[in-house]
Amino acid sequence: MQAAPVRATAIPSFTDALRAVESLLMSSGQRTARRNAWTSVLEDRRRAKDRVEAQRVLEQAAIRP
Repeated sequence: MQAAPVRATAIPSFTDALRAVESLLMSSGQRTARRNAWTSVLEDRRRAKDRVEAQRVLEQAAIRP
């Protein structure tokens, strides 16, 4: 008796499923604009975190004689 063949197809992740739905609903220009906007949000968050860290370092330096 032979074993049933094993499928090598991976189950898509939730992110992959969302991207598939996105590609059906949005034109490529809208997708690009949305991704660019999200990249900008992430970059703004990173800069804000860096500003907070720099402010903390400056305050610590001002406290020390």
